[in-house]
Amino acid sequence: MTTTATNVTIIGAGLGGLVLARVLHVHGIPATVYEAEASPTARSQGGMLDIHEDNGQPALQAAGLMDEFRGIILEGREATRILATDGTVLFDDDSTRGRPEVQRGELRRILLDSLPAGTVRWGHKVSGTRSLGDGRHEVTFADGGTVVTSLLVGADGAWSRVRPLLSDAIPEYIGSSYVETYLFDGDTRHPAAAKAVGGGSLFALAPGKGISAHRESGGTLHTYVALSESQEWFAAIDFSDPAAVTARVVKEFEGWAPELTALITDGESAPVLRTLNALPNDHRWERIPGVTLLGDAAHLSVPNGEGANLAMYDGAELGKAVAAHPGDVETALAAYEQAMFPRSAAAAEDGVQLHEILFGDKTPHSLLNMFTTNE
Repeated sequence: MTTTATNVTIIGAGLGGLVLARVLHVHGIPATVYEAEASPTARSQGGMLDIHEDNGQPALQAAGLMDEFRGIILEGREATRILATDGTVLFDDDSTRGRPEVQRGELRRILLDSLPAGTVRWGHKVSGTRSLGDGRHEVTFADGGTVVTSLLVGADGAWSRVRPLLSDAIPEYIGSSYVETYLFDGDTRHPAAAKAVGGGSLFALAPGKGISAHRESGGTLHTYVALSESQEWFAAIDFSDPAAVTARVVKEFEGWAPELTALITDGESAPVLRTLNALPNDHRWERIPGVTLLGDAAHLSVPNGEGANLAMYDGAELGKAVAAHPGDVETALAAYEQAMFPRSAAAAEDGVQLHEILFGDKTPHSLLNMFTTNE
């Protein structure tokens, strides 16, 4: 069955797509969000996010959700510790930097709660998109349904199904991956690891590898183990066997302090591989009528803490542009993209530099220097 959409069609109910839908709603513009997941609780929404003063917070301000945002802030989580591989504390700072921490799932919840019922259509996995000409596009879903729209926004992440309408670019592996683990009720059940993590974030780094962790709500310790290895190296590990994964990964941290390696060996959830991929830093496209991208779909980059913030800012800026140019979608999209391209390119370059600071030959002193020179 084919339906014709007269509103904005957004693919992806991540933070960027939801901010866009909310900002449009604030301005009285209807939108429909199509999401592959079956429900809001279909999967875990990840860990902590620090919401930045220059992009994430203005996006929430544009969405009219600052009070709700303040209500989910976890106080004290901006604290940062840097430990040497033997557990020696190199840096310990509990000051705030204007980047309050929240749980990603809670932030998504307040965005979903702010939208009219039925705005998000769950269980709609996109199988393809095509241009119909005159700025109109057709989206086909896995169940065979289709929707036709005059304004299509790809907010569908790294492997966007909308991106091919605009660009031939495909994300490429950056040479590093994370293995994600969780420890629960850390203060009681894992006191040494919890003490190492402290009240906020922990970084324990060596060239090409590292253990970073964050204290979440309820004493949960959320860990990302970074390894600069090939995709073939990770493919040789059977991730269906948690014990085998743990044994292979912790082998790379032989001689490290036990309170650090416990974040790997004592993990209470199956280790998950998070392969790191990126689009070209200067990724952009020629203006194509009736379609655009935001967030990772537009500018997937080396992780640098900006991804979610930029996606929300993209959504807010696009929503404001559409509202500022009623009846003139092309002017709105051109204005949005003209500002978004250099903004995202600069953030991507910063991500490359941060990755070198974290895992290059001079770590952990390069990270220590970054914090101390910015004090």
